[in-house]
Amino acid sequence: MATVHEPTVVGVSPFNAVEDAAALRAAMKGFGTDEDAIIAILTSRSNAQRQAISQAFTHEYGRDLIEDLKSELGGHFEDVIIALMSPPAEYLCRELHHCMDGMGTDEKVLVEILCTRTKKEIAEIVETYERLYNRPLAEHMCSETSGDFRRLLTLIVTRSAQGARDEEAGVDQGRAAEAAQQLFDAGEAKWGTDEEIFNKILAHESFGQLRAIFEAYKNLSGRTIEQAIKAEISGELAEALSAIVECVENAAAWFAQRLRDAMQGLGTDDRTLIRILVSRAELDLGAIKTEYERLYDKTLASEVRGETSGDYRKALIALLGPA
Repeated sequence: MATVHEPTVVGVSPFNAVEDAAALRAAMKGFGTDEDAIIAILTSRSNAQRQAISQAFTHEYGRDLIEDLKSELGGHFEDVIIALMSPPAEYLCRELHHCMDGMGTDEKVLVEILCTRTKKEIAEIVETYERLYNRPLAEHMCSETSGDFRRLLTLIVTRSAQGARDEEAGVDQGRAAEAAQQLFDAGEAKWGTDEEIFNKILAHESFGQLRAIFEAYKNLSGRTIEQAIKAEISGELAEALSAIVECVENAAAWFAQRLRDAMQGLGTDDRTLIRILVSRAELDLGAIKTEYERLYDKTLASEVRGETSGDYRKALIALLGPA
């Protein structure tokens, strides 16, 4: 995946979980809550450090830090802080569950979480989902989606255990040329499109291998794989395949577009805004900021400031780090 490792949150060193736990306890004890102290501590620690603080808090005070935070905070500010306190895979599983629960399914969230992650990340999500909800992710997804879109997502999650998206393997140029020919034969070269071939290749190959396949495809057909997908495939499947392609080429730009969509139009999609900033902060949020400014001529921080307020705004701006 063209992920530039450019985090905005890297944790602190030296780190003392017991001291942080004491500072958080002081911020919530007695009359009123010191929200600034909570923001300062939790937005600058890494997720691993936050888990250590949580354990220290229980050990020192016999209390559950997340429960205490929930009782002191509210609104979207609470959502950000609780997201930060959750182990990454658990947080994404809760988001997946939420997007499929109740009436209708938010396919865009399925695409955002499942089409942009490496094999190792998907394997952890699959394992965590079953532990949290006592049912396989693939089974829940199958009941909420249909057609080729369902088949693609199922391939992504069921193959994670069997070598789909093997990021460790090197790039094989010979296989890349073969796969490019298969994609060409399944799409442009025939009447009607064989979506199954697109699904199989785009769900199975590592991001590095896909980059080689897309390059070979361009040399073979004279147009990009995105152009082929747009011309040959429609609906949710096209969106999902395009997300994989764009993340292979420039993941930060794809997430920047997703953030833009969350903040444009009537009302803000706060859930998406929080999810992307929290889940990418230790990966590539720095690169996403750069891409956002390149694409939209505005800083991501200025856009977030315009869409949010109060402690919620302070927490998100802290995650974005210095300009």
